[in-house]
Amino acid sequence: MKATLSNSDYLRNFDRFISSLDFSDPDNLRIYSHPKWINVHPAVLALIVEMAMRAGKQNVTFENITATSGSYLDRMGLFEFTHQKSPYTINKKEESGRFIPVTIIKNSTEQSKFITDMIPLLHLPADKTDAIKYTIGELLRNVLEHSGSTHGAIVAAQYYKKSNTIRIGICDGGIGIKKSLQHYWASRSKTDIAAIKWAMVPGISGTTRKEGGTEDNAGAGLFFIKSIAQVARNYFMIYSGSGIYKLLLHDKRIEKPRLHSDPDDDRHSERDDAPYFQGTLVAIDLSLENKSEFTQLLSAIREVYGKAVRDRKRKKYKEPKFI
Repeated sequence: MKATLSNSDYLRNFDRFISSLDFSDPDNLRIYSHPKWINVHPAVLALIVEMAMRAGKQNVTFENITATSGSYLDRMGLFEFTHQKSPYTINKKEESGRFIPVTIIKNSTEQSKFITDMIPLLHLPADKTDAIKYTIGELLRNVLEHSGSTHGAIVAAQYYKKSNTIRIGICDGGIGIKKSLQHYWASRSKTDIAAIKWAMVPGISGTTRKEGGTEDNAGAGLFFIKSIAQVARNYFMIYSGSGIYKLLLHDKRIEKPRLHSDPDDDRHSERDDAPYFQGTLVAIDLSLENKSEFTQLLSAIREVYGKAVRDRKRKKYKEPKFI
């Protein structure tokens, strides 16, 4: 396997990083990097760690890493998943409030700790963090309970003070979204990109064909996070199998972007020919501006979610039944 880190691997340019991936030869991983500068989204680190765990620590090699900014990789814990010693000397600083290094989550206790550690990154009053804690928690719980990943969930997060934005990546090497939906939603998951888009429809769960999901899995996580990114005019991306869906930025001239239950109605890019990745990667940039409007935003998301589920139920009951 191969991956190349560039000087601008953010969600806006993520296709370039994706195109550098080579998942052949899963027993070896070679990591290449820009010689002068390295800038990567936490999702890049989460994906590379998943690849490194698949190859085995002793089979992971950095090829001639020279950029001084590569010390960020050390601080985020990437060298702990390679046999190579880090070429950088860094001063360990307090993590709280700035970043969460690559973390492996394998059970509910570790999930709770990650969410607790993430809260300072949000820089929001405690009463306004519940929905984000819920959605991130649901994504992690889905990985632990349904992805079939032997490595658990791999997460990393970084806070950027200048833009007041938190960037989060969550990755697993499990069965992927397409396979997770095929038992109950085979007609909606014939391709990876079709499955990704169906998984974002509010109330769709891979654990049941019931509209609105179950008490334990409401099928709300991906829709909530996509909607938060949409209104905040941030990027959101899912990569699974050969499919990639990326929510693009809204036109700034639109004061209040409209929330859509159908991901096809959102301004986005998609492809179904990416290098095949056995697993799922979710990445989000979350702006923390407009704090006073945050509660209203979450109320609007819940309203769209509820209406979408009710509309599909009504449509289902109106379908003719032949006895």
